[in-house]
Amino acid sequence: MIAIVDYGVGNLFSLSSSLKALGLEAEITRAPARLRAADRIILPGVGAFGDARRKLDDTGLVPVIQEEAQRKPLLGICLGMQLLFDRSFEYGEHAGLGLIPGEVADLRDDLTDKTLKVPHMGWNSLQIVREDPLFQYFKDGEYVYYVHSFYARNCADSILGTSQYGNVAVTGAVRNGNVYGTQFHPEKSGDAGLRLLKAFSEL
Repeated sequence: MIAIVDYGVGNLFSLSSSLKALGLEAEITRAPARLRAADRIILPGVGAFGDARRKLDDTGLVPVIQEEAQRKPLLGICLGMQLLFDRSFEYGEHAGLGLIPGEVADLRDDLTDKTLKVPHMGWNSLQIVREDPLFQYFKDGEYVYYVHSFYARNCADSILGTSQYGNVAVTGAVRNGNVYGTQFHPEKSGDAGLRLLKAFSEL
């Protein structure tokens, strides 16, 4: 069973629907016992980092997620991926879950072409920079769907794939041990995204 963490900030329906379309058992939950019973965990997220971290703290699930990440595959999606890092500088400085070394910064800070639109929104090709079982059904250069204004940086050792946006190689996929993240939305990335979710379900 794949447990989808429900903490009030996530595109839960489309993610759950995508997993069920693959024939996978998925459960939206905020019960610690269900996270512990799951084979895999997905941490979704949309919105602002600080607000999401507060809501996650309010559920009491932070230590459970940190513990379970040592035992089973965990996938953070979009803001859920950003929460996995040490800290974010989105409207101040906020502590992350510390599961992947690195930080989250404003994409505008690093873009040299200030005419490029932020949020970075839409389809972009993902270049695989490190082979991983997450990509067993995914081809280098396939297109995935992004919606974000902040991105992970100073995390070179964990990067699995990037997407170029202007001069910035946007961190698209990461891994540290059992912990994975995608800045893009697999559940909105068509067949390529479904294949990636299938691979995650087999890790």
